[in-house]
Amino acid sequence: MPHAAWAELEAAARRDADARIPDQFTADPDRLARLTLDVAGLHIDLSKQSWTHAGLKAALDLARACDVEGRRAALFNGEAVNLTEGRAVLHPALRAPDGADFHVLEEPVSAEVEAVRAEMKAYAEALRSGNETGASGRPFKTVLHIGIGGSDLGPRLIWDALRPLDPAIDLRFVANIDPRDMAEALIGLDPETTLVIVVSKSFTTQETLLNAQAAKAWLAAALPAEGMAKHFIGVTAAPEKAAAFGCGRTFAFRDWVGGRYSLWSAVSLSCVIGLGWDAFQGFLDGAAALDRHFLEAPLERNAPVLLALAEIYNVDGLHRPARTIAPYAHDLRRLPAFLQQLEMESNGKQVRRDGAPVGRQTCPVIFGEPGANGQHAFFQQLHQGPQVVPVEFIIVSRTCEETPSTYLWSNALAQAQALMQGKTETQARAELIASGASEDEADRLAPHKAFPGNRPSTAILMERLTPQTLGALIALYEHKTFVEGVLWDINSFDQWGVELGKVLAKALLKDAAAGAPSADLDPSTADLLRRLTA
Repeated sequence: MPHAAWAELEAAARRDADARIPDQFTADPDRLARLTLDVAGLHIDLSKQSWTHAGLKAALDLARACDVEGRRAALFNGEAVNLTEGRAVLHPALRAPDGADFHVLEEPVSAEVEAVRAEMKAYAEALRSGNETGASGRPFKTVLHIGIGGSDLGPRLIWDALRPLDPAIDLRFVANIDPRDMAEALIGLDPETTLVIVVSKSFTTQETLLNAQAAKAWLAAALPAEGMAKHFIGVTAAPEKAAAFGCGRTFAFRDWVGGRYSLWSAVSLSCVIGLGWDAFQGFLDGAAALDRHFLEAPLERNAPVLLALAEIYNVDGLHRPARTIAPYAHDLRRLPAFLQQLEMESNGKQVRRDGAPVGRQTCPVIFGEPGANGQHAFFQQLHQGPQVVPVEFIIVSRTCEETPSTYLWSNALAQAQALMQGKTETQARAELIASGASEDEADRLAPHKAFPGNRPSTAILMERLTPQTLGALIALYEHKTFVEGVLWDINSFDQWGVELGKVLAKALLKDAAAGAPSADLDPSTADLLRRLTA
């Protein structure tokens, strides 16, 4: 670990702790130019972050000391950066243009990627044109997408963000093993015009297989056995398991595609069908443009690097263990949930790559809601609560062709400005007096109407939410997450933390079937199981 660089960052953060963000624009006239970037259709403004010029320099020195550039090269070169599983992590290969030359552990993979893309395109176009039909010869009208985690959140985000208001082929998603989720998804659907796509990297995910069994039974009750294959598709890194389960056709991806990075692959086949290939190609192109920026831009002008350094500065330098995402666009309503998985599953780790304790805070808690909704929920805490929670404002200039979004984005700008500027008790008192309050009333109310301010935020703007800007936005956060893992010296690409619960769930299922807890259960779990099985 580069202890000296970490010590300097922490010392700089201590010096910056009482510095007022508004004052930095006067103290550093180049601040806005230095901390704003235009990349792949995104305008990114980090000038309202807490660092001074010296603090930013300390953060950049840390990035260099941690060899961000070297680790970035290892990622794109297809080396085994997921060291606990001995795997490369090469999702950028999935969105690279035709003719690219990516290798995974020295094996060329770009031709295979292009072949799968061509297969996806041909199949989707056949369905959309009506040339590929269901068992009864009727065209498909709905795709039922079954998956969970990375096999659900990414495609669901893409569809919510880009779907037409009245799609020719609609998409429905099922992730939860609560039967209500499946029941709601099937309302109004006709098995003869419904395609079921089951997405699971391993094709062993319990939740997905349970829902897939339910969907399979629903199809089987209405379709002839010989026609089922046309309605039941698998997307997996284990095609033999999908075939054994009953999938009539399988689209594959490789084990070097991490689940939460898999939306660039056949995992998003349902979106390709619903949106058309051109939209999905634009999505890939936007991400590829961000990949080029991440690879080529110097650290001090590199958007993912600067976003990661702002996070590190807040989390480890200023001890702010939470961050909120505020997308001021209804179509990005699933972005906070997507980023929760991307960042918290990647970087919620307590040991370094060598197995030693990290010894510092890693990933913050991430939460969020669409901006206008969040203003009427948790923004009160952001403005006047004792904890400082950095905010990321995702702002779309025009969210709808017919209606300008001025009221929406003006609220975003105002919230960011208020978080930074605040209002002193003296200012609040003067406003009360000016509005007609008595001296006593002003003295009583002024403390309640004061805002501490000096609360940091980042703004990411785009003119419109297009396939290209969506692809760039997601790739930006992917690379930010990777850089943070480099700085914390953790493996961002495994997720052992959920495994213990899965193992214990299997044992509890046996107890539930037996109607009684086993002798080795703790008293609380045993009592809860008795109540639930009674």
